[in-house]
Amino acid sequence: MPLRFTTAGESHGPGLIAVLEGLPAGLEVAPADLDHELARRQLGHGRGGRMKIETDAAEVTSGLRHGRTLGSPVAMRIANRDYRNWEERMNPWPVAAAIEEVHLPRPGHADLAGVQKYGFTDVRDVLERASARETAARVAVGALAKVLLRAFGVEVRSHVVQIGSVHAPEGPGAGVEAFGTVDVSPVRCLDVAASAAMVAEIDAARKANESLGGVYEVRAFGLVPGLGSYASWDARLDGRLAQAVMSIQAMKGVGVGEGFDLAGRVGSQAHDEIFFTEERGFHRETNHAGGLEGGMTTGDPLVVRGAMKPLPTLTKPLRSVDLATKEPAQALRERTDSCTVPAAGVVAEAMVALVLASAYREKLGGDHLADAQAALRGYEERIGWRR
Repeated sequence: MPLRFTTAGESHGPGLIAVLEGLPAGLEVAPADLDHELARRQLGHGRGGRMKIETDAAEVTSGLRHGRTLGSPVAMRIANRDYRNWEERMNPWPVAAAIEEVHLPRPGHADLAGVQKYGFTDVRDVLERASARETAARVAVGALAKVLLRAFGVEVRSHVVQIGSVHAPEGPGAGVEAFGTVDVSPVRCLDVAASAAMVAEIDAARKANESLGGVYEVRAFGLVPGLGSYASWDARLDGRLAQAVMSIQAMKGVGVGEGFDLAGRVGSQAHDEIFFTEERGFHRETNHAGGLEGGMTTGDPLVVRGAMKPLPTLTKPLRSVDLATKEPAQALRERTDSCTVPAAGVVAEAMVALVLASAYREKLGGDHLADAQAALRGYEERIGWRR
């Protein structure tokens, strides 16, 4: 069965909930597998005051027993420590105090379209769920997907390639070993000089009351050829990956492999020639396609890039309109970050991992992990794939 997940919860509510279905029984999971990923989501130069309040940890409430999956849905809860400061405003039940409504929608946020769609008068009814705080729940279920992928010999990593006007230099495709210290960089960039320039760019934007976006890259190593399918539009893996990445808050673009750059090349410079040797089997010397052809994995590293816009909550707000009076006003100003591209890369890792883990489950089946691993070995032998 494919993996399916859902999340629930508001940014300043009591907490976030995540439920993941489809994991096989027998997968060993440790608390650190979850909490390490949640801590990585909180990294990055340019984060605001919220990260000083929250220390995210996942409380598993079902689906695991003594550190092993049961094959049933895994449910987790991540408490919002900041809820204590918002208990009256965000209490699920009516409160005695009068709560002031928010009537100042922010350009670039879900605020205005959300109140129009659902008939609200208070923007907070929209912004609390639309907030990127929800991604903590995604990272929690993505951490479980990563544990499953690791059992199939797959590793998923990310790094930042652009913040604002600063681009990391293009080099040869980084192997999995290159990512061992990426989180040491304050912006999760593999290039030391570019990392320093990105930090300076964020500092300058913060002083100017601005926010910054950028581009991150997710890579997956060890994928078997043939995940996904060309046979149906919704089975194409590149389409599923694009939807998963674009579902992350503030994303405005996604590319697979060399993406938009390929559009400006001639065909001979855009495609990956195919070779065969007894030692390596079928292989390619280049990876312009980013590990995907015809909606299926090729066995080369998967490469997916996401483009994130600058955050819409600004310390010097843009012009807006008061929903109640219809008069011109400044948009809502709340606590915010200057740049979250490094964290967005971690969230994208989780989403890519969930898509890939689901593709493995669809292909291999198996009620127990050992069944799926045996099916994988049989498939690799049939196609003669060499890792």
